[in-house]
Amino acid sequence: MRILRGPGLIFNSRYRRFGSFNTAMGKTITLTEQEVTLRQLLLDASDYIGTLEGCTKPELRITGGWVRDKLLGTQSMDIDIGIDTMTGFRFGNLMKQYLAQPETQSKYHKDVLGGLAKIEANPEKSKHLETVNTRILGLDIDLVNLRKETYVEDSRNPTMEFGTPEEDALRRDATVNALFYNLSTSKVEDFTRRGLEDMERKVIKTPLAPLQTFKDDPLRVLRAIRFASRLDYQIAAEDEAAMRDASIKDALKLKISRERVGVEVTKMLKGPRPHIALSLIDRLGLYNEVFTDPINPECKAVETDRWLRAYNQLFDLTKAKSGGSESSGAMQIIAPILLRNSDDVFLAWMLTCFVPWAKETPKLPKKPTSKKLPSPGSFAAREGIKADNKICKLVDDAVAHLQEISVIKDAVNNDDLQTTSPLKRKQGVTSREGQGQAIRAWGSHWRSSVMYALLTQVAETETPTECQKILNDYATWLSGLKSLNLLDVDQLKPIVNGKDLAEALGTKNGPWMKKALDIAMEWQLRNPEETDTAGGIAEVVERKKELGIT
Repeated sequence: MRILRGPGLIFNSRYRRFGSFNTAMGKTITLTEQEVTLRQLLLDASDYIGTLEGCTKPELRITGGWVRDKLLGTQSMDIDIGIDTMTGFRFGNLMKQYLAQPETQSKYHKDVLGGLAKIEANPEKSKHLETVNTRILGLDIDLVNLRKETYVEDSRNPTMEFGTPEEDALRRDATVNALFYNLSTSKVEDFTRRGLEDMERKVIKTPLAPLQTFKDDPLRVLRAIRFASRLDYQIAAEDEAAMRDASIKDALKLKISRERVGVEVTKMLKGPRPHIALSLIDRLGLYNEVFTDPINPECKAVETDRWLRAYNQLFDLTKAKSGGSESSGAMQIIAPILLRNSDDVFLAWMLTCFVPWAKETPKLPKKPTSKKLPSPGSFAAREGIKADNKICKLVDDAVAHLQEISVIKDAVNNDDLQTTSPLKRKQGVTSREGQGQAIRAWGSHWRSSVMYALLTQVAETETPTECQKILNDYATWLSGLKSLNLLDVDQLKPIVNGKDLAEALGTKNGPWMKKALDIAMEWQLRNPEETDTAGGIAEVVERKKELGIT
């Protein structure tokens, strides 16, 4: 049995149990086996560096999110090492030199330290002092010197220089993110003098005055919202007041790239509580600063008075997906159909962000032959958060299918076979083949489009009764699709191919082929048990006049 000993630590390698370090306010941090080895490796490297001519032994601290997460009992694979006497790059190179020593090789595996990745000092990217990203023992490690920051009025990129532990803590975005773990003493250090208290109170608070903190770097507003939603914390009242300030909204418009906004929004929506993030954005009056490009004259502001109905409804549906006992029967039907997995849930939250744009009038192309312009919602997604092509297409498709989904859902529920509506007649919407063809036309993300239509309709309701009727209608329709075995019809492979149709009709491929394949698919949907293509081909031949073939 092998025992590793260190300050406040006993590790029993046979039973893989670890002792706990005593920390401030009775808190404890328990290290994993990898973290135990990493700590000792870094301390040994620090001792070695202290013996070199011209070098002062650096004091090392783990900074930021790892400390917070460990105190909350959450494992973190990203570790930032704060160094007090040199840059991260210099420390990394000297550490590599230490690992090359013969006595070190016998103590640590030769592959413990991976290749160092140097980030050159770059004023435009706020990397004024050289840092290192590397991977040790399966952990992502950043080596960076402690620093202080000085801001100028028109930029969120500060001038950086070496700083004390307190200066480094005070520059951070929240007190709970400003806790340090001193590797030498095995103690948690709270240089803001309120980080541990704010963790106890579950509060997100800036270390310094919030108005100036947000004005220096408005991205901290979005980070505060993200951490409040991730940790289920409240934002301090003083900080919320600063977030509402007109000068901070102006700073959000002018000092942050839309790409950075998009990164923060995506992290919020992929986090554990996107509902809290969206409700904070809404309550703080930041929707248009976040989801539009305020300096782009073509990306106008929209009204968001009814938006909360949409994100509240999606929150209720996600609870129903998780088996929430308070969910209505309708939601318990809808949720497992439209929210099958984490990707469906993320896309639903992303689409919810653009519900306020659902009924905005699209711009028409300057020329009739010009390419179709993106919907206002898709344009906002691209310009406001720099969404990728997949998300922009998702929004475009959801808006394009909005009316059709509502029409088909209502027609099926009302069994409206005698309708005079051209759109309904065109779809033959109450038949299995009509609904199947519609879903296939909506594409592989048809569930996302249906969710968008549902949330858009809910956003327009005035009373809980109206909202429940919409839920009941969608539940009835989706139950019908399930009973008809149409939920995966978008993935159905045609059994009749174009070559067989051209041969049966005695003609070459041409513009008629798309319509012919649609007819064959209608037949396939009417006859789901058939595997012989003869019936489908016969139907196409019988209806060849519709194809313009004589």
